[in-house]
Amino acid sequence: MFHSRPWLLLILLAGLLLVSVLASLSQGSLAVTPTELWQVFSDRLQGQATGTTQDLVIWQIRLPRVTLSVLVGACLALSGALVQGLFRNPLADPSLIGVSGGAAVGAALAIVLGGSVGGLAGAWTVPLLAFVGGTLVTALVYRLGVGPLGTSVATMLLAGVAINAMTSAFISFLATTAEDVRLRNLVYWLMGSFNVASWQKVLWVAPFTLMSMLMIPALWRGLNALLLGESEARHLGFAVERLRRWVIVLAALTVGVSVAAVGVIGFVGLVVPHIVRMLLGPDHRWLLPAATLLGAALLSLADLAARLLVEPLELPIGVLTAVLGAPFFLFLVMQRRRGQLYGL
Repeated sequence: MFHSRPWLLLILLAGLLLVSVLASLSQGSLAVTPTELWQVFSDRLQGQATGTTQDLVIWQIRLPRVTLSVLVGACLALSGALVQGLFRNPLADPSLIGVSGGAAVGAALAIVLGGSVGGLAGAWTVPLLAFVGGTLVTALVYRLGVGPLGTSVATMLLAGVAINAMTSAFISFLATTAEDVRLRNLVYWLMGSFNVASWQKVLWVAPFTLMSMLMIPALWRGLNALLLGESEARHLGFAVERLRRWVIVLAALTVGVSVAAVGVIGFVGLVVPHIVRMLLGPDHRWLLPAATLLGAALLSLADLAARLLVEPLELPIGVLTAVLGAPFFLFLVMQRRRGQLYGL
């Protein structure tokens, strides 16, 4: 649809992101009019904190939440596009290499064992151990995939499947031994939610999001060459092994920090890149930034829906993305059987 004018899709996605952010800031249990929203930001830019209800709700609650949803959506979608390009498989997902499972184990340990984990305590225990867990598991999967002849993608995928099964079993074991309160916290965290958003977590996620976006110009040519095959990419002068290392490390860092911040959110890294691929084609020069914008916009809108659908309660964001993403995944599987996948 946008193959001949990819820049037009980028503009539309940027507009969608802006609309989603404004809608998320203005809608909720307390409706904020555009005039009030403008006044809040105008006062803050002038260094004035009026202390009104609208000011407190926007600046202390909604803005960090919306910002975090945008950052996490961008991270998950971009990492999904990178992994799909690396594996040359539009059904691939960052969780295949064990990042989400490792992060979930780290968080589960922090939640179930509490402050006894390594002497750590406080609000940073869960995200810190989740990030460490995701990074260690990814390093293990990558080490298992490296052999005398280079890195085997098939071995990495098999190792990721095995480690995901082990992490799932370990989390189930922790759940059976957890106290009632900690069990509820664990289950809620595993479903993902942005109600834990804060400016501290925004500062935690933002550098990784910026780093991944800055890496796009250095990666898209190599990923395009990989579409032809690994041997062809080597003949074209690309260092395939180095490209693979960069993609895996970047996916591990971005997904790990996202899971550490807000919990497990599925299907974003799978569905968003494929939607963009259907609209643009497989050219990663446009696919990567477009997936980043669409992921940010969709997760922001999904969080808004999670807040409004069962108000005054809140639907876990992971449940909503699974409900929407699972049917789309089945559609992709059926399309793959028919040989109608776009671009790959």
